[in-house]
Amino acid sequence: MSTPDERVAVVTGAARGIGAAVARRLAQDGFAVAVLDLDEAACKPVVTEIEQAGGRALAVGVDVADEQAVQSGVERVAEQLGAPTVLVNNAGVTRDNLLFKMSALDWDAVMNVHLRGSFLMTRAAQRYMTEARWGRIVNISSVSALGSRGQVNYSAAKAGLQGFTKTLAIELGKFGVTANAIAPGFIETEMTVATAARLGIEFEDFKKAVISTIPVSRGGTPADVAHAVSFFAGEAAGYVSGQVLYVAGGPHG
Repeated sequence: MSTPDERVAVVTGAARGIGAAVARRLAQDGFAVAVLDLDEAACKPVVTEIEQAGGRALAVGVDVADEQAVQSGVERVAEQLGAPTVLVNNAGVTRDNLLFKMSALDWDAVMNVHLRGSFLMTRAAQRYMTEARWGRIVNISSVSALGSRGQVNYSAAKAGLQGFTKTLAIELGKFGVTANAIAPGFIETEMTVATAARLGIEFEDFKKAVISTIPVSRGGTPADVAHAVSFFAGEAAGYVSGQVLYVAGGPHG
């Protein structure tokens, strides 16, 4: 079996926020990292940072909802970095609105990135994992999977990812592949800033109100999620599969 410093990880939605933090952390853990996002140029700063720290990384522009783009992108990773055996499905979008105001396009956009994208990426990457008889799949869900006003599309997609994760664990376990999900709570990113703006609230006021409900009395950071991904992606997590970990500063689920 290959050693960790020979393994290749793929992180989607990795140009910024949680995805970028995960890419940097996995590089620190010794993985070569494929940094995937819709805009390849936007991935370059993360790649440069990893390379300057002595790691190996590759920027790949991929629309995760596009079947051919996913297949070509994963093949490119395999050719230029090596066979991917860790996949972090992090790419996501929001199109928030109340149900009666939500368009079918807004529903489809969220489903296509979160669910179709995770399906396509996992299907393309799993063959490398099963051939290696070792693999780690980490899907980024959300506490919104438990229900969130104005996010019927996002909540449904994130809940769907949890069912997707559990079934992957059942199907792929015999090949040495684990599948787990991480459900972040309030994490300070561009997406949460956008949520505050949608609600017409100043971000600092929004942040203060949310933190008042969190038992650990602080907001989360992308690094908090990256630490959890690091565990699931490592050797020590080989007997942990089909689980949902809420990284939310308190009990959920």
